[in-house]
Amino acid sequence: MTLATRDAIASAIDEVEPTPVALILGTARTHRGKPNRFYRARIEAAAALFHQKRVRGILVSGDNATRHYNEPIAMQKDLVALGVPAEYITLDYAGFRTLDSIVRAKKVFGLEQVLVVSQAFHAARAIFLARHFELEARGFAAADPPRSGFQSGFFSVRAREVLARAAAILDIVTGRGPRFLGKHETVRLRDEPAREIQALKQS
Repeated sequence: MTLATRDAIASAIDEVEPTPVALILGTARTHRGKPNRFYRARIEAAAALFHQKRVRGILVSGDNATRHYNEPIAMQKDLVALGVPAEYITLDYAGFRTLDSIVRAKKVFGLEQVLVVSQAFHAARAIFLARHFELEARGFAAADPPRSGFQSGFFSVRAREVLARAAAILDIVTGRGPRFLGKHETVRLRDEPAREIQALKQS
């Protein structure tokens, strides 16, 4: 997956081609009672993309399993705190897995193209899945947390990623789909002058 998708993942904003929608893949806001640096990096990356006019709207997709655990609402609040207007943040409450987020982006939200925002290793899996489901996807790599320290969670997350990639391949082989689909929803986008978008593409 890494080799197949490495050319599709940008690590700097000036490498990102303007794309209508950034798709943030959800994760817990905290880890073992402390702020989750993976989560925070994704939020900051998406806000920077919006403010630098690389995207016109943000789709936040995550788990809404209980009344007290709601990843999309948390992401929306933190994006707003970083200056992203709430009207340009669309919430996907049924992004229970990366597969769900990708398929729902296409089938529920009607997107043909997305910019996946997550850490590079996770974005690679998301892009791999997107290609299978005929969704055009590129990625923007949010920062990894420090690799040292028990609390960083870096190594445990990377270990889980090995299993997640195996599960993604199994999902494709078995034809597994998302847990929920539902009626069509619209992603709200900021209007951008055509000449401004063209200038960004040529920069």
